[in-house]
Amino acid sequence: MEIRTATTGDLTEIAQIEAVCFPAAEAATPASFAQRLQYYADHFWLLLDGSVMVGFVNGMVTDEPDLRDEMYENAAMHHEDGAWQMIFGVDTIPAYRRRGCAERLLSHVIQEARAQGRKGLVLTCKEPLLHYYAKFGFVNEGVSQSTHGDALWYQMRLTF
Repeated sequence: MEIRTATTGDLTEIAQIEAVCFPAAEAATPASFAQRLQYYADHFWLLLDGSVMVGFVNGMVTDEPDLRDEMYENAAMHHEDGAWQMIFGVDTIPAYRRRGCAERLLSHVIQEARAQGRKGLVLTCKEPLLHYYAKFGFVNEGVSQSTHGDALWYQMRLTF
C-alpha cells in the first residue's frame, strides 16, 4: 500500500468514497473537495492499494485552536504556517475496513504534522469513535460547537 497526496485528478473518486462513508447531510460535496484540493492538496492524503483508492484523510492547517463548521466549506481559511492540523474526514471504503487502513493513514498524518512543527491535530467525531481516536493520543475535549450534518460531535485534540 502507498500513501500520497491528492491531486485534482483524484476528485471524482474522492467524492465517490465520501458518499459511501458519510450520510448525505455530513458528506462533503465535490465542489468542496475541489476547493480543498486547490488550497491544500498537500494536506489531503490518499491510501492506495495498487490502483484502488482505499481511503483518505484531509484537513486544513490554521492557527485557530478549535475546528469550526465554516472551515469545512471555506478552504481559503487554510494557513500553511498554522499551528494546528485540522482533520475533516477519515474515510475508508467498506471492503478495506477493520484492516488497519485508517490507522496507517492517521499515523502518517500525525507524523507529517509533527515533522512540520505543528502544535498538534484537532478533529471531531461521534461518541462511538472516541475510544478509537484516543488510542492515537487524542484527548476528548467534550461536545463540539459543530452542528455539521445536525449530528452531535466531540472535539478531540492531539497535542505534541
